[in-house]
Amino acid sequence: MKAAIVVFPGTNCEKDTFEACRYFGLETEYIWHNETNLKKYDFIFLPGGFSYGDYIHSGRLAKFSPVMQGIKEFICHKRGIVIGICNGFQILCESKILPGALTINISNRFICDDIPIYMGEKEITLPVAHKEGRYIFDKSTQISNLIFLKYKKNINGSMLDIAGLYDRQKRVIAMMPHPERAIFKETGSKDGCEIFNFIIKEL
Repeated sequence: MKAAIVVFPGTNCEKDTFEACRYFGLETEYIWHNETNLKKYDFIFLPGGFSYGDYIHSGRLAKFSPVMQGIKEFICHKRGIVIGICNGFQILCESKILPGALTINISNRFICDDIPIYMGEKEITLPVAHKEGRYIFDKSTQISNLIFLKYKKNINGSMLDIAGLYDRQKRVIAMMPHPERAIFKETGSKDGCEIFNFIIKEL
């Protein structure tokens, strides 16, 4: 199976994501944000970082990159799975691929920590690193069936404690925590493997 990791100006988690994908046996390569032909891939990763320096707002400029049109077509034809991590989640919301928006944490501070997360009924610990991670949505939006991850302790004020979403029909998975930083025991935790195992089994 083949994975593509999209790199924008300002992306900084592409290497971590690459190593995580390779650990799970995926044939992985980087693609620049002007690529539009994604037909040969099974997984498209939008990794964490600060696309376009987070100018204006996180993900707001990245949504205009040519690759996003390619991703929309990839989703429309159900070719595989799109995964957005941190900034990737923000980009997917800004692009209206997922509902809602990520805004400034209720503390107005950047949060960098390992925190407990609920993945269904299972509790895992994952790193977070964001200032605009508070997930909000219009209360008329049907969101309960899209919830993929929830904070055990709501660190940023997200509505319904939401840490990640999963559009099952279109097979889009997005989250604020960084599972790619919790794959190897050398980094202190392997709980991120739970996320990658789930993603790969979905395909």
